[in-house]
Amino acid sequence: MDCAVSFEVEARDPRCAARTGRLLTPHGPVETPVFMPVGTQASVKAMTQEELRAVGAQIILGNAYHLYLRPGTDILEDAGGLHRFMSWERPILTDSGGFQLFSLAELSKVTPEGVTFQSHIDGSRHMLTPESAVDIQVSIGSDIMMCLDECTGFPVEESVAAESMRMTADWAARCKQRWLEREAAQQALFGIVQGGTFEHLRRESAERTLAIGFPGYAIGGVSVGEGKEAMLKALEWTAPLLPEEKPRYLMGVGPPEDLLDAIERGVDMFDCVMPTRNARNGCLFTSQGKLNIKNQKYQRDFGPLDPACRCPVCKTYSRAYLRHLYQSREILSLRLNTLHNLCFMLHLTAAIREAIRAGRFTEFKASFLQQYQA
Repeated sequence: MDCAVSFEVEARDPRCAARTGRLLTPHGPVETPVFMPVGTQASVKAMTQEELRAVGAQIILGNAYHLYLRPGTDILEDAGGLHRFMSWERPILTDSGGFQLFSLAELSKVTPEGVTFQSHIDGSRHMLTPESAVDIQVSIGSDIMMCLDECTGFPVEESVAAESMRMTADWAARCKQRWLEREAAQQALFGIVQGGTFEHLRRESAERTLAIGFPGYAIGGVSVGEGKEAMLKALEWTAPLLPEEKPRYLMGVGPPEDLLDAIERGVDMFDCVMPTRNARNGCLFTSQGKLNIKNQKYQRDFGPLDPACRCPVCKTYSRAYLRHLYQSREILSLRLNTLHNLCFMLHLTAAIREAIRAGRFTEFKASFLQQYQA
């Protein structure tokens, strides 16, 4: 069965694995490398869909676990899918819920059949299997859906990581079979490579997942406490094993410096709650590094948040005003901070795409980090 989602590499940097690409979906194209704002419960926190479009969000992420519990697949089906329900006409990617069940481990039990879990909302009990994960995402109607996987934490024993990785591969085969049975050709199903911080397990996971065959592949099991050096090793082991002609998605990674390192190693897609979560806690990205707007030194700083930024917040409001809003717990603080951080990430990835097309990604990365980490 042919899939309606396709990918083409358009440009490559001559000195590293960085590349640009074009991901075609039923709801429009996505230029890569791309950062996907996280809209876990059909909402990117503090942002309207009109604002997301205005700042250049090409694709957003929703979560099958949360959407299954609330509002429920019956409501999403009656609404005509998540796109219509939330009035978002651009592409959507959904996470299967594996990471949420990892983070709510005290409420869940994993077996080869699937995951039995207790709702964090009302305590009701549910069973999530590879098959039901696909069914839920078919009801959601996302352009890209993910296989159900098990995400191990850090540190983890090699034997535990191996068992988990092989179960994830078995689940991927069951997800693929369910996708075929549902004839969900309008939605792409991506496989996920696991294996923790063990090179031979990452290799085995890649081999097993590629043998099943998917239109795109994700690198999972990072940003779970392993540290940057271990994350980069996992990337260096895994990315070269994935097909050149397929999109590569690094799940849950968002710091600007980590994006640059991953893009340098050939990754195309990213998502992370960090930019929006940091914003709500007063931590803002600037070209000169992260800025804590809570600091008293900004009380009488009437200059822009980031003079190098062209977003509406930096064009309009001062650091002093943004600090005042935060200290006063005004709702506007959450909105303006989030708007800025998302603009920063989306403008950064746009600039990266331009640099790769011009064959100067290496220079761009060095220049950006020199300022950002000063």
